[in-house]
Amino acid sequence: MPDVPANPFAVGTQYPGPGRIRYLVLAWLCALSGILYLDRICISAALGKISEELNISNTGGSLVLMAFTLAYGLFEVPTGRWGDRLGARRILTRISLWWSAFTVLTGLCNGLTSLILVRFLFGAGEAGAFPNAARVVSRWFPQQERGRAQGILLAASQTGGAVAPWLAAALIERVGWRTTFAVFGSVGFVWAAGFWFWFRDEPSQHPAVTPRERQFIAAGTSSALPPCEVPWRIVLRNSSVRQLSAIMICASFNSYIYFSWFPRYLEKGRGLAAADAGMMTSVVLACAAAGTFFGGWVVDRLQIARHPERGRVAGPTAFLSAAGMLAAALLCSDHRYAVLLTGGSCFATQATQSLWWSCAIGISGRHTGALFGLMNSAGVFGAMSSQLLVGVLADALGKMKLSGRQQWDPIFYINCLVLLTAAGLWMRFRFVPVENSTDNSN
Repeated sequence: MPDVPANPFAVGTQYPGPGRIRYLVLAWLCALSGILYLDRICISAALGKISEELNISNTGGSLVLMAFTLAYGLFEVPTGRWGDRLGARRILTRISLWWSAFTVLTGLCNGLTSLILVRFLFGAGEAGAFPNAARVVSRWFPQQERGRAQGILLAASQTGGAVAPWLAAALIERVGWRTTFAVFGSVGFVWAAGFWFWFRDEPSQHPAVTPRERQFIAAGTSSALPPCEVPWRIVLRNSSVRQLSAIMICASFNSYIYFSWFPRYLEKGRGLAAADAGMMTSVVLACAAAGTFFGGWVVDRLQIARHPERGRVAGPTAFLSAAGMLAAALLCSDHRYAVLLTGGSCFATQATQSLWWSCAIGISGRHTGALFGLMNSAGVFGAMSSQLLVGVLADALGKMKLSGRQQWDPIFYINCLVLLTAAGLWMRFRFVPVENSTDNSN
């Protein structure tokens, strides 16, 4: 058997194949992200039934959605930091059990207050998922494979999100919204048990990983460094951290409109039945899933991990295309064409997710969990803004005797402006690793 080349990434190198355990790790992460979005987006499909049964207004619905988002933002950094210190295996197992329990408890709520409390605690659990998943990717995949790994992982989350509206709507019609949350929550318990027994934090710790695969991974990853205190003063002055955080705010504003309110928009704004609205929302989110997979391929194709400055072309192109397609969708009277154009817009925006992940991991170094959590949690401001704005604006326009599209379309015109802002931010992006600015003692 031939030896592993000293530089397996050199052009023209013929590499015999290192093994595939890292792809099983990716499969576990994909299952996690699918379950995460399944549980997260179920609430949007159920919100109509919940509001009717518990007598909750659109503004009250906004508060329920915002409770999750607020907790998600508050706990991303601490749970990401715990993963850096204790390992992703411990943290991912515990938080998946936590949020699955509160998914089940959502079905037991009997008023606005209890619903807000349960969804807040649910969000606290989900907060640590992606920071710790990012850490797993950084330890188990060499640099030249991370774009595709990130794309597949994000596509899995979007696939869970795409399935959720359709599946939730179907289950709600048959067994009611309370039982639906119990069914969705139970899936996470199964995942947590399997992950705990099979996964290991480092490739060197896993008995199924061959020496060849360990060497292959190690050759394309930075050396494992001991945990240390995060240099927060330097981090907060880092231009890349600020720019990626601002981009995440815009991206989250856009995403959470579809995650939280799109079924409601199709019902009230476009006049669709609940089941049809769930199906059309699934189409849009399926396009988003395809976009994340495509984006991962583009990141590897353009070698963004090695040449992050190329993101200043890819990022603006995607967001400008998204803004154009969304504007075209708003001009369509036929909901079918509008949904397809909206799906195209989501495809373009989600294609930038792997680009964002690649740059975020690249600048974070040994602090991947904490800094990824910090930048990702910035999205809470965008998510909460869209969640609150839609509910409050819909109620305000309803009081003005407006209905249908006149009541619900304005938020999407605002979203076009947000997408244009994200394009401008990507144009200004500069890649500045935090480690380059830290003292050697850190």
